[in-house]
Amino acid sequence: MPAFTFEKISPPVRRAPVVATPKKPRGLISQMIGRFAERRARRALRASAPGHEKPAK
Repeated sequence: MPAFTFEKISPPVRRAPVVATPKKPRGLISQMIGRFAERRARRALRASAPGHEKPAK
C-alpha cells in the first residue's frame, strides 16, 4: 500500500464562452502547394473518367 496519495484536482469551470480566434491568411507557399494539389486532383479525376485514355506516342 502506498505511503501517500495525490489529491485529484479538477480543472476550473469556464464561465465565459470560448471566443474563436480569427484565422490567419495562408502563406504564399501554402497557397502554391494548394494549387498544385488541386490541379493534380482534377487531372486524376479526368484520367479515371470512362472513355479517357492517354494518347499513344
